[in-house]
Amino acid sequence: MKVLILNGSPRSHGCTARALEEVEKTLHEEGIETETVLVGNKDVRGCIACRSCASTGKCVFDDIVNEIAPKFESADGIIIGTPVYYAGSNGTILSLLDRLFFSTHFDKSMKVGACVISSRRAGSTSAYDEINKYFGICSMPIATSTYWNEVHGSKAEDVEKDKEGLQTMRNLGCNMAFLMKSIQLGKEKYSLPKNEKGTFTNFSDGL
Repeated sequence: MKVLILNGSPRSHGCTARALEEVEKTLHEEGIETETVLVGNKDVRGCIACRSCASTGKCVFDDIVNEIAPKFESADGIIIGTPVYYAGSNGTILSLLDRLFFSTHFDKSMKVGACVISSRRAGSTSAYDEINKYFGICSMPIATSTYWNEVHGSKAEDVEKDKEGLQTMRNLGCNMAFLMKSIQLGKEKYSLPKNEKGTFTNFSDGL
């Protein structure tokens, strides 16, 4: 089993990276393979709603989004890490996620999603909500922990002092591994849930 980890911070060894490393270590202990991709330092533009992906199955902008897509498809779970900017997620990771989730047509059902947030002081819970919405629209179970998945600090060394935050990361790794393994067993015994598809309501009647 494999988890794809996307680090949305522009700093490769910052607070977000330190938190993700703690989760990754626990996943390895649970026998889960991981791959981490640093995306926060990449030039990623937002979606322009051209809908080219509807016919091609990939984003019209051939950048890291299209590179990540097959990794996401083959993974059993995904972790999105982001620092907090103005009480929200990094704009780069949001642009990437908009395009990644919209342009890929493979079934994401029952892939386990989790987010990891780092902040100096506040704004982490609103960023947490922001990332989890990507999972919620795709029938992806969301892995949680014993607190919101967050650490605090201005630099990686500060995170070492956030003992509860690091504990939360380890518990997240344990919970995510358990959820992925349980879903795999469920697939083998019951197969995936059969979701209805194709109905869209635009409220054109003014409601």
